[in-house]
Amino acid sequence: MRAESTPCTPYTRHPAPIPFAEPWQYELAFPCDPRSPRIARTTLRAILGAHELAELSYRAELLTSELTTNSVRHTKGPAAVRLQWRHPVLRISVWDMSPDLPKLYAPPADPHAEAGRGMAILELVADRWGGCAIGEGAYGPGGKTVWFELGLGA
Repeated sequence: MRAESTPCTPYTRHPAPIPFAEPWQYELAFPCDPRSPRIARTTLRAILGAHELAELSYRAELLTSELTTNSVRHTKGPAAVRLQWRHPVLRISVWDMSPDLPKLYAPPADPHAEAGRGMAILELVADRWGGCAIGEGAYGPGGKTVWFELGLGA
């Protein structure tokens, strides 16, 4: 028995790419897993490359790595990274379930310590940065968001 053939749907074209100066946003949620910072960096690199913002990639990856690593090391629950482009500024925010904001950088007592310099890196590399605690509410868990901004051509 021969099956009836269905007509092929006509090829539809993809929408036009978002113009360079138009705003866009991406978000990646991730579990408390030591692989998450690497996945966040890889995703970020792909997004910035696709939007022709590779010149921001190195600084963005470094700072995203610091913030996502802190989330994985110091919290027990899920976290998320959000990239927002508002020409000419890229803002990257990292949310996690801990309401505790990171402490400002203080040099470690041991100059050979392997950890404890993330906030200094954030201060030195980001054009702007900040954070805010988020209270638990009717719409879900609280936590905190730490963000940084990188300006194109800065």
